[in-house]
Amino acid sequence: MFEQAFRNIDDVLWKEAGCTTELDYTEQTSWLLFLKYLDGLEQDRSEIAALDDKPYTYILDEPYRWQVWAAPRDSDGKPDHNLALTGDDLCDFVNQKLFPYLQGFKLRATGPNTIDYKIGEIFGEIKNKIHSGYNLREIIDHIDQLRFRSQAEKHELSALYEEKIKRMGNAGRNGGEYYTPRPLIRAIVQVVTPQIGETVVELVRFGKRYHD
Repeated sequence: MFEQAFRNIDDVLWKEAGCTTELDYTEQTSWLLFLKYLDGLEQDRSEIAALDDKPYTYILDEPYRWQVWAAPRDSDGKPDHNLALTGDDLCDFVNQKLFPYLQGFKLRATGPNTIDYKIGEIFGEIKNKIHSGYNLREIIDHIDQLRFRSQAEKHELSALYEEKIKRMGNAGRNGGEYYTPRPLIRAIVQVVTPQIGETVVELVRFGKRYHD
């Protein structure tokens, strides 16, 4: 599922002048995947809160949620192509409204360990390199079909990212990001048994950086 989606997305990004390396492909795919994942997480939390008869405060304001700007749906739950932005309208929204809004989270955060700060940090370091709103719409449609709910789906996504990083070659080494496989993370946690309040130190070895 993820492998074919990534291939389809890379085929679209190949047509973008601003995306020339595997590093560009991974970066541009990542910020869209992150927003899609965050939307699913918020929906899950909202449903859990509703079952407990408790209110839920969304992290993102409504206009900036994936299901509103990226993948609106009709009353039957099907993609509403009449409401979905595309072309210049989509690019203008992403560049002039979405990114400035997300970058502002860092300034509004109450501390560096909050999700607000991390969102602001992420979007303060990247920019949208997809200049064609039609290409961006096609990529969004591919990503919207993906789901990250089960452990197996998350593991598949992690494995594919590891493979994409390996293909980066020199671009990947310059990026300096090598993500620890989930099975290894679980093994480390079982051995170390970290407690609340303890700090996990980033390990740099043989020119590679592992962090979580």
